Amino acid sequence: MSLKGQVVLSLTLLSTLLAACAEAPKEISPGQTSAPAQTAASPSSNQSSTSTIAVGHGSTAPASTASTASQSASQGDLKWTAPSRWESKPASQMRAATYLIPAASGDSEGAECAVFKNIGGGVQANIDRWVGQFEKTADAPKQKKETINGFPVTTVDLTGTFKGGGPMMGQPSGPKPNYRLLGAIVETPEGEVFFKLTGPAKTVAAAQGEFQSLLKSLKQ
Repeated sequence: MSLKGQVVLSLTLLSTLLAACAEAPKEISPGQTSAPAQTAASPSSNQSSTSTIAVGHGSTAPASTASTASQSASQGDLKWTAPSRWESKPASQMRAATYLIPAASGDSEGAECAVFKNIGGGVQANIDRWVGQFEKTADAPKQKKETINGFPVTTVDLTGTFKGGGPMMGQPSGPKPNYRLLGAIVETPEGEVFFKLTGPAKTVAAAQGEFQSLLKSLKQ
C-alpha cells in the first residue's frame, strides 16, 4: 500500500475511534450518584385545613369565627356548653356561673341566666320558691320532668310580675311586670345544679331555644 493510502486509512480509523468514545456512557466514580428524577410537586405547606369545634353532645361542626365559639363550664360531675352570645361572668360563692343575655328589640333591659349550687331543700321546694318570687303569674306554671343525657331534669316556665330573688341570690328586689322565668334543676350524683333564666318576656323568648340547647349539652 502506498504511503498516501496508509495515511487515509489511519485518519479513518482515528475518526471511528473518536466517534465511539463520544457515544460510550460516562463512568460514575465511586460515591457519585445520578440526579434524582423530578417528582410531582407536593401540596403547599400553607394549605389550610377545616377546623372543628365541639357543639352539643359528642358532635362537631366547622369553626367559622372566634365569636361563634361556644363556652364550656362545669360544676362537679356536670358539664355544659353555653351559647356564644351570652356574656359569661365570674363565679361567686353561691353561683357556679352567671350569663348576661342581650335585650331583645322592644325590651329596655337584658336577661340573666344564673347557675346555682349548694342551695339545698330539694327539687320541688326550689321550684315552689321560684314560683313564689312572682307576685302574680299570667298562667299556671308549666312544670315538666325529663331525662337529658342520663340526668333527671325538672323544668319550669312562668310569666308574670317578678319580685326578684333578693340580694342573697344576687338579684335585685322590686316588682318587674311582664317578666318570665325559665328554670331547670339537674340532679347529679353530687347534688342538684340549678339553672335559672329570668328577664323581660321578649328577651327570654328570644333566648328560649338557646336555653334548651344548653340543657341538651349536659354531660359528665
